[in-house]
This record gives sequence, structure tokens and C-alpha cells, in this order.
Amino acid sequence: MSPSVTYLHLLRHTPFFVDLDKEQLRWVIDHSHEWQAQPGTVITRYEQGAPVTDDIWVLLDGGWQVEADGEVYRAGHADPGKWYSAADVAHPSRLVATETSYVMRIKRSEMQQMLNEGFAFNSHLQAGSTYYRKLFPAQP
Repeated sequence: MSPSVTYLHLLRHTPFFVDLDKEQLRWVIDHSHEWQAQPGTVITRYEQGAPVTDDIWVLLDGGWQVEADGEVYRAGHADPGKWYSAADVAHPSRLVATETSYVMRIKRSEMQQMLNEGFAFNSHLQAGSTYYRKLFPAQP
């Protein structure tokens, strides 16, 4: 992956961020990292027994897929699976770009601070959590 510049005028039209005001968008830009990923690039992965990173990845543009247990689950930037976190999925998986894509990494502590400040992410996070729980139900 290669670093990319996040532009406010583009970020404001990205579904995950569409409900934020200009000041909040600037805060996101200052507290995240954007990357360009080519098709087939593994953005992040979680393997059983490996330390779990709690970074949250948001698909800004393009497409990606979660690969797990021989299955492939594709998502675009307007789908419930438009964000991914190994800590939330809690299932061995890989997140792979399916086309030239722009992705944003946000540290969990930064996301928590944004949520504490009232940034309007709850509906997106809830939709994603519901989506991932259906794909990877908790093991008894």
C-alpha cells in the first residue's frame, strides 16, 4: 500500500463520514492515515493466536473483501461491511482490496474519542457489527 492524501471535499461525500461537519472532518483527517491499495493487496489480517490489532479500517473508495474459512465477502464503500476491525470480527480473516481502493486506518483510541465527542458513526458501526455477527457468529 502507498500513503495517500485525504481531501476534505472528497471525504465529506464518503458514506461513513457524510454526517460530519467541516470541523469534524478536519479532525478525522488529522487523526487517521489514508492509503491507496492495489487489487489483491492484503490490507490487514487476523490469524488465530496472533495479537489482535484494534485499528479500524474504513473503505473510502473502491472495493474490498473479507476472506475467511474459504469464503469471500465483498463490500463497497456504501455497504454495511465498509469498515473492518480484526478486534470486532474476532475471526481468522484477511481484508483484501478487490480493485484500486482508498482505505483509512483509524486507531481505536482515536475512534473512541470521536464517538465520545458525538461524531455520527454509530449507525455505520452498528450496521457493520450486525453484518459481521451474521458472517461470524460467536463460537460457544
